[in-house]
Amino acid sequence: MLRFVSWNVNGLRACLAKGFMDYFNNQQADFFCIQETKMQPGQADIQMPGYFQFWNSADKKGYSGTAIFTRHEPMQVHNGIDIDLHDHEGRVITLEYPGFYLVTCYTPNSQRGLTRLEYRAQWEDDFLAYISSLTRRKPLVFCGDLNVAHQEIDLRNPATNHQNAGFTDLEREKMTRLLESGYVDTFRHLYPDAKERYSWWSYINHAREKNVGWRIDYFIVSASLSEKIREAQIHEEVLGSDHCPVSLSLDMPSALG
Repeated sequence: MLRFVSWNVNGLRACLAKGFMDYFNNQQADFFCIQETKMQPGQADIQMPGYFQFWNSADKKGYSGTAIFTRHEPMQVHNGIDIDLHDHEGRVITLEYPGFYLVTCYTPNSQRGLTRLEYRAQWEDDFLAYISSLTRRKPLVFCGDLNVAHQEIDLRNPATNHQNAGFTDLEREKMTRLLESGYVDTFRHLYPDAKERYSWWSYINHAREKNVGWRIDYFIVSASLSEKIREAQIHEEVLGSDHCPVSLSLDMPSALG
């Protein structure tokens, strides 16, 4: 059984001071993916015996960034999606293994006033083309903060958020298109009707205490892996960020070669 964890830590250095390593060590994950590191490698002393560390940091310091910590040495590591327009913000890391690709992604936010919605739409098209090129070679597992609540069930107040970043018709349609291209939202695959299960809460108005949240963090797999999904969970009890971790267990013992 392979165990994957993904967490937008909203600044890894801050999260380290809030118990990140305790949670990391307790999980004993095969793959631990993080988004929004907001740091360059070497800006914090992170000791993870037994794990390989892979980082993709934004050119702009203190912004965006992703990392993967894994027990399993990959065949290849690739940062970005090979498009210069997108590859300066540290948003994607791809690891290749004999039986699958693992991609962690921090999708651009469309921003207040939807000032970045047009760019976001271009990102969605280009990212789908990128993962589709991988899937033509072998199955894909990808995870991260995808910055979209796909369905009304995925946020507390859908009626008042249709014009807000993360729940616009365009963003939701892009997510639908992605899933219809041969991918499975692992949590909804197992729990199609689960309500009030969220992975992000605003820091204002005691949103987390009231569970006024959004499900915007995902594990998504190629449809060919759907029968190998054993568990997919959202860990709302874990603090340290405005997001909580999500996890996936896949029964693919031979995938590592």
